[in-house]
Amino acid sequence: MNKDFVSFLASRVVNVASVPQRSPFRYPGGKTWLVPYVRLWLRSITPPLRELIEPFAGGSIVGLTAAFENLAKKVTLIELDSDVASVWKTILHGDVEWLANRVGTFGLTPDSARALLNLRPRGTKERAFMTIVRNRVQRGGILAPGAGVMKEGENGKGIRSRWYPTTLQRRMLDIARIRNRIRFVEGDGLAYIERKLQRKNVAFFIDPPYTVAGRRLYTHSDIDHERLFRLAKRLGGEFLMTYDDSPEIRRLVIDSRLDCETVLMKNTHNTKMLELLIGRNLAWLRHPDTSQPIFRELFAQTNSDLLDSPL
Repeated sequence: MNKDFVSFLASRVVNVASVPQRSPFRYPGGKTWLVPYVRLWLRSITPPLRELIEPFAGGSIVGLTAAFENLAKKVTLIELDSDVASVWKTILHGDVEWLANRVGTFGLTPDSARALLNLRPRGTKERAFMTIVRNRVQRGGILAPGAGVMKEGENGKGIRSRWYPTTLQRRMLDIARIRNRIRFVEGDGLAYIERKLQRKNVAFFIDPPYTVAGRRLYTHSDIDHERLFRLAKRLGGEFLMTYDDSPEIRRLVIDSRLDCETVLMKNTHNTKMLELLIGRNLAWLRHPDTSQPIFRELFAQTNSDLLDSPL
């Protein structure tokens, strides 16, 4: 049965509509689809997890899920991109009420977006607001230089296709209400991992820029993947990595003697893709505790009639 279950997961897409949307970002490479797997992973860790560390936070749906659902007592988010960092700093350590109000009162049009994004921010919270707008109006939520602004958008809504001010306000204020459980660090994820190698009773969720699409999607995409694998292998705590299923990463998994499985997801263009889950031991996935409600939830989500047929 366990082998069949893993095969089942590798041929089905999680219904992301059933996963709480908590992040203010529409993030390329976002991991909303992975949330049911993360729940299964974190619940398998004993004793109960003291801290979840996310060294490449981005939209941070995994860290937010762990904080909101008490899957870890504490969550630490690390992000190098200064624009993305400005949003997390404003929500967690700054003036989230100002940011929420600015989002709610902004009249988004092609002209107002263009005028805003041509300005130079005068502080962290203004930079955060500009980042939120840019993330919502640029194609695919891409923040990297050169990303174009949506024209037609979805259902003919043009630039407002992904602009949900009331929803964004609620998400930001909800995060602020649990900020005592979340710590944000602006910095390099690899360097942070190296400093925390020997820590135990912590877990790392590692979602770096991928080898294939990273340069197109992210401002900071130059990652030493071999170094990351060397560090992950030395971690004192548990870890789960996600990667594109590429020959380079398959080779690093084998060379590092780590464990991996493939799972199916959809990208922002609704294209089915196989991704890799990598860890020291993925027994929690191959031999899950089938009595857990989380297991039944994952099985139901992947077996939904709303989902597409297998590849």
